[in-house]
Amino acid sequence: MTPRLSGDPGIGARIQARRLLRGWSIRYAASRAGLSHATWSRIERGRQAADNRFTLADIAAALDCAPAELTGVPVPAGDRDLVAAHADVHAVRQALVDIDLSEPGEHPATPVAELTRTAALVDSLRQACDYAGAARLLPDLLRGLHAETAGPDREVALRLLCDVTFIASSVLRNLGRPADAWLGAERCRDAAEATGDPVLAGYAAYARATAATACGSYQRGLTLAERAVDELHGHLAQPGAAEMLGSLQLVCALGSRGRRRLDDSRSWLAEAADLAGRTGETTTMGLYFGPTNVAFWQIGIEVDGGDPGRAAQIARDTDPAALPVGFRQVFYFADTARALARLRGRDREAIRFLLAAERLAPQHLHTSAMARETTRALLDRSIRQAGGAELRGLAERLQVAA
Repeated sequence: MTPRLSGDPGIGARIQARRLLRGWSIRYAASRAGLSHATWSRIERGRQAADNRFTLADIAAALDCAPAELTGVPVPAGDRDLVAAHADVHAVRQALVDIDLSEPGEHPATPVAELTRTAALVDSLRQACDYAGAARLLPDLLRGLHAETAGPDREVALRLLCDVTFIASSVLRNLGRPADAWLGAERCRDAAEATGDPVLAGYAAYARATAATACGSYQRGLTLAERAVDELHGHLAQPGAAEMLGSLQLVCALGSRGRRRLDDSRSWLAEAADLAGRTGETTTMGLYFGPTNVAFWQIGIEVDGGDPGRAAQIARDTDPAALPVGFRQVFYFADTARALARLRGRDREAIRFLLAAERLAPQHLHTSAMARETTRALLDRSIRQAGGAELRGLAERLQVAA
């Protein structure tokens, strides 16, 4: 059965509603965001896609709200997996609230070997962008690990808890729940601090920094990542430290660009690329730091930083098959689609990349506000040009109307 459109008003309409609630003119609101009033007007009217993370963060700050309040979290009624994933968000959030390491856990004892197997399964589901499957298993797993931190296997349980809270933060962030992702990252920090491991401390800082940027707090994300880079420099002889350092440098590049510090951003990217040239492709801690992942980050940063042509060029020179994990490849296809959609005459390519992202990770794409806005812009242009059945089908699945 073809899912019906939900009537999602789109980001532009939400921006307009919040501005009118404030009683502000477009010119005044735009001045608060550092945008031209013409750009703000085009976004409100749906004539310009609101699929730029940095611009969206500036608009949200101007309106005194979070970016997530403008993007919304519409769940396609026909996507049963996503409906299930969002239904489990409350249970994951409640588990994260409950697993305070200063309090004893009340979950029935579970052998650490069994918890280890479940954690591996949850991570594999996350990497495949099966957020529904991961969210279903996370609450009991979190509580089980919390309980075991008070037992004889405390050290193993703490390390596992650090991994699983990191995964929970990632799943929640990709489901469009950045504030909940921050809670997961805070619990990751608690577990990392309890281990005393500086590499895990960097891992937790990465979780907090990415959650902060997802909330639109690019300065906070940058501060956290820069501090973690400085602290990790004294421990680079430890296993995994170099890969962790490179991953943090990528967050610094994103945060710098979000703060309009172009030179700093490209300097951080250059450092990460140089380090990746020495580490090669890696799988350490599920971060997949290496040359290909650096290129994926560059594409996303350049497309939001205002240079879609450069983003498209990097994408053309990058082989996504070199990093065969869905939760990284989906960003390559979705971000490249956003870049192509901003270049004249590249709409058909953009549609192909969006469809590739959907085939690879439907749950991820169907919950992506950026993908919805890019699709909305393409659909609007297709009405005046030639869109085709494939685009209309994607728009229906994403509940997008021009």
